[in-house]
Amino acid sequence: MRIPTPHRTVLTVAAALLAVPGTAAAASATDRPPADPLRPVTALAADRLATADLVAAAKWGTDSPIDDPAREQQVLDTVATQAQRIGADPDEIRRVFRDQIEANKLVQRGLFAEWTAHPDRAPTTKPDLNVVRQTINRINTDLVRSLADTTADRTAPACRPELLMAAVEVHLERHQDLLHTAALARSLARICRN
Repeated sequence: MRIPTPHRTVLTVAAALLAVPGTAAAASATDRPPADPLRPVTALAADRLATADLVAAAKWGTDSPIDDPAREQQVLDTVATQAQRIGADPDEIRRVFRDQIEANKLVQRGLFAEWTAHPDRAPTTKPDLNVVRQTINRINTDLVRSLADTTADRTAPACRPELLMAAVEVHLERHQDLLHTAALARSLARICRN
């Protein structure tokens, strides 16, 4: 039986999230709170991923590499400092943001591969990378706060099923393609602490 593409994509997200070590079976309906507390975290991760298209377009056809260890270290140091200021675990925040960075690079590599194979799809204008980075920095700050606010939810047994539901909802709302869906799953790999 052939599964329609949108459903395959949702199943890809589900499989990716559930394949992470330590995944528990889905919580029962009585364990699920009325509102999904992990939705803001998931939406912010998706917002951050949306910037990958702009970063890729800014770097396309230039000497700017996808891997930028100096910039990555700057991001990790900044979010760790923000976490410490608000009483969150800076090491945990670094781990989560390492996933955010790797997911962003996954999208950039995918777009570069597509543009190389199909030059007619390559961007014809270059966004200002400094402006894009300002957007990323704002999202990063919001994501650090959201992670800090959901610490209890992210350690609860229902975290994985809650995160899965949030990811599926975000995917369906934003009509993400397979590349961005896979990257979203990658970005959420260490959100749950159980």
